[in-house]
Amino acid sequence: MKALLQRVSTAKVEVGGETVGEIGAGLLVLLGLDKGDDEAKAQRLLDKLLGYRVFADDEGRMNRSVADTGGGILLVSQFTLSADTRKGTRPSFSSAMPPAEAEGLYNLTLQMLRDKHADVAAGSFGADMQVSLTNDGPVTFLLEL
Repeated sequence: MKALLQRVSTAKVEVGGETVGEIGAGLLVLLGLDKGDDEAKAQRLLDKLLGYRVFADDEGRMNRSVADTGGGILLVSQFTLSADTRKGTRPSFSSAMPPAEAEGLYNLTLQMLRDKHADVAAGSFGADMQVSLTNDGPVTFLLEL
């Protein structure tokens, strides 16, 4: 399981020209699901994500989490994060979770996130999405479990 976190001042997802998810200041989270990922991993990832200190405190140090700031979280499924890029010039997706299984785990992860955090928006699983963001910093981290 991989989550690419980007600290943003704004982010949104459009599908077919319609906005399906949008946040102000917070985190854009691109989520890649691999074979063997499960609810327990999703829970650990969400705990880490909500507590990960990427926002400035009063002294300008990254010492506050999205839970501390009350910022938004935009969760977007990102199949390509599961690519194996170690060989050649074409990515391999053999380690990616099959789409039907991934959709179930993505929806479960989204529901668990909504149960834990007030301001959550999401993309549309499997859709051709247009994601726009203003990366604040830029600040980007890859969390892997």
